[in-house]
Amino acid sequence: MKKWNEKNDLLTADFSFNDFNEAIGFVNRVATLAEEHNHHPDILIHGYSNVRLTLTTHDKGKVTVKDYSLAEEIERL
Repeated sequence: MKKWNEKNDLLTADFSFNDFNEAIGFVNRVATLAEEHNHHPDILIHGYSNVRLTLTTHDKGKVTVKDYSLAEEIERL
């Protein structure tokens, strides 16, 4: 996975888009995918057209295969 970085028990990726509407569209697709997996990232929209996603398995207190699985699916969006 090219965009994701694991550090301090978090799996994080930054995504840039052409404008706010594209960023929001991506966030909405991530939200749908997260609901399907019942695994929800923290989502930060910043700088008008940038999105940072952070994954961790809260009940395990670390990054697990569940996070990597969702990250791989997010990359395909």
